[in-house]
Amino acid sequence: MDRVSAFDEPLRKLLGGATAKVMADHLDLHTVGDLLHHYPRRYEERGRLTALTDLPLDEHVTVVAQVADARVLTFNNGRGKRLEVTLTDGHGRLQLVFFGHGVHKPHKELLPGRRAMFAGKVSVFNRKLQLAHPTYQLLDVQDTDEAAEAVDAFAGRLLPIYPACKQLDSWRIAKAVDTVLPSAQEAVDPLPPALREGRGFASLPEALLKIHRPQTKADIALARDRLKWDEAFVLQVALARRRYTDTQLPAVARRPRSGGLLDAFDAKLPFTLTEGQRKVSAEIFDDLATEHPMHRLLQGEVGSGKTMVALRAMLGVVDAGGQAAMLAPTEVLAQQHHRSITEMMGELAGNWGLWREAPLQEGRRSGDGRASGGCEQGTKVVLLTGSMGAAARRQALLDLVTGEAGIVIGTHALIEDKVKFHDLGLVVVDEQHRFGVEQRDALRSKGKQPPHLLVMTATPIPRTVAMTVFGDLETSVLDQLPAGRSPIASHVVPAKDKPHFLTRAWERVREEVENGHQAYVVCPRIGDDADDEAPAGKAKPRKKAADGPDGAANGPGGGDDGEKRPPLAVLDIAEQLAKGPLVGLRVEVLHGRMNPDDKDEVMRRFAAGQADVLVATTVIEVGVNVPNATVMVIMDADRFGVSQLHQLRGRVGRGSAAGLCLLVTEAHEASPARARLSAVASTLDGFELSRIDLEQRREGDVLGQAQSGVRSSLRVLTVIDDEEVIAAAREEATTVVAADPELEHLPELRTALDALLDKEREQYLDKG
Repeated sequence: MDRVSAFDEPLRKLLGGATAKVMADHLDLHTVGDLLHHYPRRYEERGRLTALTDLPLDEHVTVVAQVADARVLTFNNGRGKRLEVTLTDGHGRLQLVFFGHGVHKPHKELLPGRRAMFAGKVSVFNRKLQLAHPTYQLLDVQDTDEAAEAVDAFAGRLLPIYPACKQLDSWRIAKAVDTVLPSAQEAVDPLPPALREGRGFASLPEALLKIHRPQTKADIALARDRLKWDEAFVLQVALARRRYTDTQLPAVARRPRSGGLLDAFDAKLPFTLTEGQRKVSAEIFDDLATEHPMHRLLQGEVGSGKTMVALRAMLGVVDAGGQAAMLAPTEVLAQQHHRSITEMMGELAGNWGLWREAPLQEGRRSGDGRASGGCEQGTKVVLLTGSMGAAARRQALLDLVTGEAGIVIGTHALIEDKVKFHDLGLVVVDEQHRFGVEQRDALRSKGKQPPHLLVMTATPIPRTVAMTVFGDLETSVLDQLPAGRSPIASHVVPAKDKPHFLTRAWERVREEVENGHQAYVVCPRIGDDADDEAPAGKAKPRKKAADGPDGAANGPGGGDDGEKRPPLAVLDIAEQLAKGPLVGLRVEVLHGRMNPDDKDEVMRRFAAGQADVLVATTVIEVGVNVPNATVMVIMDADRFGVSQLHQLRGRVGRGSAAGLCLLVTEAHEASPARARLSAVASTLDGFELSRIDLEQRREGDVLGQAQSGVRSSLRVLTVIDDEEVIAAAREEATTVVAADPELEHLPELRTALDALLDKEREQYLDKG
């Protein structure tokens, strides 16, 4: 068996079909290599107990603890039995509970004083943490075959605790690792020998052996240092190859002409650009003037003026005779951008409707006589989305291919093969986290030569993440808010524990409306019995709320169990509010499956002050700008991510009046979800929130390919804590790729890249 095939061996050949199926279905482990790279999350010392005071709620855990007491209780007139076992670590306590026929074996084995490993999901009952029907492995009994096997499985002082699942406990995973561990000797080492020796790293087989079966804590440190470098280096080589490929591509330099559209636009601006906007614009225009494609990431706080910077770049490209395309993640945002840009162009031309509907007049002509899109007064701005009527779509496509339109705003519809441009010079991707790199490249491929690329995100990104997720892009940061933005106060509303807080929330909404302002209420679902726009996971069956939105059972913030009921829905909440706490106010709804014209009309009325409260899904998350809206209530806020909550909150406080954001939740006070919401409420610093977000969730797929379903490529490397490793690996990778772009002399490194990158990603690297 050669070195590669040993790691490619299917687990079912070594572990049997049943165990291999569980590993594949629940842990995404399929081959020997997958299992060898499934590292322990932590280690327990054989003589020590796990701290029981800070176990995470609703998570599957493995603990080493001692039995303090055990008792059998009966119920149903003696027909039912329940075993309650109390564990201790000398400081905290944890209760185990077993029912029915599952009582007998643990009742005989879990005697006071016994030590064991226990695995199960942490829940709360009667305000106490508990594990219901946990699996366990005795550690302190030497006179049975099973106990001897347990000792053999965990040779040495340190017990590896693996990421596990309900169907497969940590110790069973450890036994499976023992079976495949000899194959570690066949590991292909991706580090060039000079780099490995120069930095004094252990060999890869030694690192794998010591990460799984360490004898000392020093073994763990040695293994983790080496394996972190593997992850960081192979990833940075992938990104360095992308950057190298990009530098070899030709592009048309796009220099705005003096006295053109950009100058006229700047002269008409009713406000002064911030220093940050001017600085970032200068970086972008310097890139646009080169004959290699710009690849720049523009990140900035919600409301920092990224769209204004992007529009100036697009106008500069139109001035230079090219076309610019902006790719928006949703139709609502595409329509919003189109409307605002069209109106600004119209003000420039003296007639806002002129450039939306009328063909270009007095446009500068290219060599073949076609219009290039720019003129002394304005340019035609077209919209292209999937829901457009056939006639409007045909006209938009014609305007693009002839060059009649200088700027196009669109959704994924822009990526379709039938969309052709006359001379695409710049692609702006708004909210990069909504798109995969394949989609971004599909639009870039529509230029005669590769167009310049500007990627925007309102989710601030720590430097280490920028070096990984966006490692192929140069980075600009816009961290200065325009003058006139107001502060936003944020508060968690624990609707289940304190229903009167929710009652007060609706009173605050009424007060804001009575003072002439407006409000948003955001819900995770639509509630029309189709697949809903849930923020995560599958939509659950609709369950009609029984009571009103005043904190009563099953209303907004009510219900007996926030985990079991479906997420709250726009249609339900809007109806309850209009008939209950907000009766008499003008309540409208907005969601992604409404007819585009209806959505447009609702937003127009709300922006014009003709509606008081807008109950919506996350379609309002980005781009919506109504300065008069001062309060936002986010229902089931724990069902949204940190960055999404930060984005939503940014819809208020956009005018002269202070903003208020109320995060309504039923999550338990000790839960990670509540901790996440408290963090959001405590700061408006998006960079700080991005660190918190990253620390609290799995770091995900750092090549931005999470939608491909591929497991995260990070196992021991953490992009928050390992900045020095990532920076050093980036430098080494750049040097290696510059000397050998195709890695012809480093076949082991090329093999490691192939293991990291699936076919889609390989195309991503090879695209120009």
